[in-house]
Amino acid sequence: MLSDLISSRRVISFNGCAIQFFFFAALAGTEIFILANMSYDRYVAICHPLHYASIITKCKCFCLVLLAFFIGFLQSALQANCVFRLQFCRSHLIDHFYCDVPPLLKLSCSDTLYCDLVTVYSVATCTIGSFLPILISYMFIFSTIIRMKSAEGKQKAFSTCSAHLICTSLFYITVFFTYLRPPSDIFDVQDKVACIFYTVLTPMLNPLVYSLRNQEVKKIVLQAVCHSTVVETILSVIRNRVNILPILFKLWKVTLK
Repeated sequence: MLSDLISSRRVISFNGCAIQFFFFAALAGTEIFILANMSYDRYVAICHPLHYASIITKCKCFCLVLLAFFIGFLQSALQANCVFRLQFCRSHLIDHFYCDVPPLLKLSCSDTLYCDLVTVYSVATCTIGSFLPILISYMFIFSTIIRMKSAEGKQKAFSTCSAHLICTSLFYITVFFTYLRPPSDIFDVQDKVACIFYTVLTPMLNPLVYSLRNQEVKKIVLQAVCHSTVVETILSVIRNRVNILPILFKLWKVTLK
């Protein structure tokens, strides 16, 4: 996908397409179960804060992550095995950004009913199977927050969950829209836009959203933005309207420091 951005001839081999789809589906499936694991972590942190260290152990974290990868790669292998056994005798032009099930099935001249069912059942099992723990966890979390008497405690609890809720909502809404509905040519453009959300936007936002929850990261960002020397220099330009070259040279020296 990255090479296609700088290439004028966007070509991928059959085996390359299969490998791309396998790892894409595997990592996407793993991500949704990681999100479910994180919701469990939020539940324990808010509902059982005093027992957090004894409940969320290193062994349990390792097992949950291992389970997420196992399920993710298993469902990906099932889908890839089904799709790439089909006969492709139509156009070789994939009307998409990458190799995915819906555009690939459109190119097949075989009966795709079985693959459609495998895809729907795999995606539905993974999304619903991971969405239910998230839903149940947040039901307990909101119930606990409502019973809190301190406004500061409620704000802190909501702040703890906000980043996870944003990333989870973006991911699940786009996945449900793309896969768990009847195929239709009407939604071709919308499907591509939705795919951008859960393949590019959500992974890009994850480190940003979760990093800004860290107080040290916030402090460093604010220091970089509100650097006194840079701010004074910009204000000086606005006030005096002096030549811009000495100012740029001054900013350059500040950056080197």
